[in-house]
Amino acid sequence: MRALLVANPAATTTSARTRDVLVHALASEMKLEAVTTEYRGHARDLGRRAAHEGLDLVVALGGDGTVNEVVNGLLHDGPDPERLPRLAVVPGGSTNVFARALGLPNDAVEATGALLDALREQRERTVGLGLAAGTPGTEDESVPARWFTFCAGFGFDAGVVGRVEQQRERGKRSTHALYVRQLVRQFWDDPNRRHGVVTLERPGADPVTDLALSIVCNTSPWTYLGNRPLYASPEASFDTALDVLALNRLSTPAVARYATQLLTSTPERGPHGKHAVSLHDLTDFTLHSKVPLPFQMDGDHLGLRTSVRFTGVRRALRVIV
Repeated sequence: MRALLVANPAATTTSARTRDVLVHALASEMKLEAVTTEYRGHARDLGRRAAHEGLDLVVALGGDGTVNEVVNGLLHDGPDPERLPRLAVVPGGSTNVFARALGLPNDAVEATGALLDALREQRERTVGLGLAAGTPGTEDESVPARWFTFCAGFGFDAGVVGRVEQQRERGKRSTHALYVRQLVRQFWDDPNRRHGVVTLERPGADPVTDLALSIVCNTSPWTYLGNRPLYASPEASFDTALDVLALNRLSTPAVARYATQLLTSTPERGPHGKHAVSLHDLTDFTLHSKVPLPFQMDGDHLGLRTSVRFTGVRRALRVIV
């Protein structure tokens, strides 16, 4: 088996010594090339190279951002599960939503052991992914398409992600406490939280207007707060297309109510109420905004957008589980 290990040296929870141990463990079972990423987008370039060279496996060692880059490299020329290398993930970030949603251990060493067991037993599954691109006929139509593995957000939650990235650039560690602090600040500073500016359009249905928050989920849970899973769209699955949770009001009482529902959410029940919109298994839809809003995918802030077109692609990539 020819494999490529893509390791992010800035991964939050993985030391250089741990990476060396993992490389030796994997190299004992396969013909392995290990590459440490050196710049933003390097993991994407490596994934694309692996696809073009016809490798059997790409192992992403890092957080959700590293996984996202590798996936976008692998699918640069489009999904083809039977032809493309399989993907394996060894979690090394602070949250690791994609790996945990697949049922993998959140510890890098344990996950490596599980990966080797899965390879010996030939355990894999083909997962669906989300694709987001600029909308034709809008000022964002030239924005290139990009894949995401577990979630995207347009507006409020993307603003939180952007704030966290700013703090990390200033030297702060990525912790759940940091996310909570930035969420509170985003709530008080967001000018659109009382009067939503986003409209969701989909074929064969009336538009859903005046949305103040819009979260797109490719799997469930949506994220984790420490070890607690949070289910924004409990029905979301790697086996279906995309789900959406949207809120048309972010007043203080509404946020308190929906935050409580999110913290106590389960695989059977997520946030609900008269200001909540939940949509399941959407293959194609668009989010339009009256003003530029922050946009994030898989926890990576991508700047401001006015319109994003989403596509849910079933059976896009084979993953070792």
